[in-house]
Amino acid sequence: MRCALLFAIILPSFLIAQTPNFVWIIADDMSPDIGAYGLKQVSTPNLDRLAAEGRRYTRAYATAPVCSASRSAFILGCYQTTTGLHPHDVENPQPLPAPYKHLPGLLREAGWFVTNAAAPETMRNGKTIKKGKTHYNFTHDAAEMFDGDDWRKRKPGQPFFAQFQITEPHRPFPIPESYDEAKLRAIDLPPNYPDHPLVRRDWYAYQRSVEVVDQRVGVILDQLKTECVLDDTIIMFFADHGRPMPWGKQWLSVEGLQVPLIMRGPQIDAKGVEERLVSLIDLAPSMLKLAGLPVPAWMEGKPILSGDFPERDTLFAARDRCGDAMDRIRAVISCDGWLVQNFNTSLSRLNWSGYKEASYPGMALLRVLNETGGLDTFQAQWLLPTRPEIEFYDLKTDALGLHDVSQHPDRAQSIAKIRSELNAWIQSSSDRGAAGDPPTEPTMEQIQKDKRADYQRTWKSRLKKPEPTDAERLAWWMKSYGLD
Repeated sequence: MRCALLFAIILPSFLIAQTPNFVWIIADDMSPDIGAYGLKQVSTPNLDRLAAEGRRYTRAYATAPVCSASRSAFILGCYQTTTGLHPHDVENPQPLPAPYKHLPGLLREAGWFVTNAAAPETMRNGKTIKKGKTHYNFTHDAAEMFDGDDWRKRKPGQPFFAQFQITEPHRPFPIPESYDEAKLRAIDLPPNYPDHPLVRRDWYAYQRSVEVVDQRVGVILDQLKTECVLDDTIIMFFADHGRPMPWGKQWLSVEGLQVPLIMRGPQIDAKGVEERLVSLIDLAPSMLKLAGLPVPAWMEGKPILSGDFPERDTLFAARDRCGDAMDRIRAVISCDGWLVQNFNTSLSRLNWSGYKEASYPGMALLRVLNETGGLDTFQAQWLLPTRPEIEFYDLKTDALGLHDVSQHPDRAQSIAKIRSELNAWIQSSSDRGAAGDPPTEPTMEQIQKDKRADYQRTWKSRLKKPEPTDAERLAWWMKSYGLD
């Protein structure tokens, strides 16, 4: 009753319908690893409830398998390769060029109260963190981009757009003090990962971090309910890209790009399931259309919440430089297939990444097992020193996208068609990745030198050696996970 009276006094109900509130809840580095998507090894009651009360999208994908490139894309509603924001974690970000404008600015100009905050109760080193992650590849002034970090400070009746940034399950995962042996055994590892105790414990820690995400979502939903706006707000829960595992993050794989996407709010049917293709760049134009605002012509995403649902045959994704790992890869995601084009075939999938080599126990483990014959033939092929130019995966029979069938003669015609669509997209979107990094960036030599120094400092603090061997790093990880 208190909520109904409050809104009756502040804003007429017909006006509320015309000026919806929006909430983005963004997890960092997470695949659809929750109960609502069928994973039984995690406890995610809040996300499961959100899905039961709203709509779950089963074919949602990021445009990049790494934070800053993906975030730069979905905050603008267009591919990062179109805007020149494609390298991950640029060293020298520049202002957005015309005509591009970010979603918070467009909504703020139209009267929305716009905030960005860490999820409530986020702690670091014993202190509460309020500042929310942005991590865009363009310069931005938080004071101009946002009204603050608390949507509850808006004017009475003012519609709001609140972003809540959840740091989990980004690495480093908190290493559990103990392990539930039944849950350890139940982890369903993809077949391209070795079934090794360290791998299982690392995935176990990841899944526990996913449960922290769920807890933070529960606190956010409680806050909205307490303030009587839960049922008048479009809530979108998603992740910026897939899980932070060796063959996930940084790769144009199903594991690296597929994300959870759950929506709840007015006119969104409960227990809905959408199986058509959706990109994270669809979120910004969807919100603008619901808000009654024009969708800029330069936005490449499509509104998916009002009017006809965009029937697509394909989505696109791109991976370019990630820190000190230079690369250029493009992918086409279709209803039934997944095509990957590697522009640098001389590179291995284990292309050096200082971030991964310092943060992922699996990197050292994979090399050691490969050298000692501890990988099966299928797993070992992922460590080959080169890559094919074209990979093709049949999602109808291979939902994880792990078995490359590009050399099968009966695939030639369909691959040729999809390649022509990729080439057309590269041309029509003026894919700036072909030129590499923007000219404002330092040289690749300097970037790699700086990142290598970071890597060396990390391992010197751990092992008192700046360049430990794979075996030495593996031993450190084994001990860290209680596997002496």
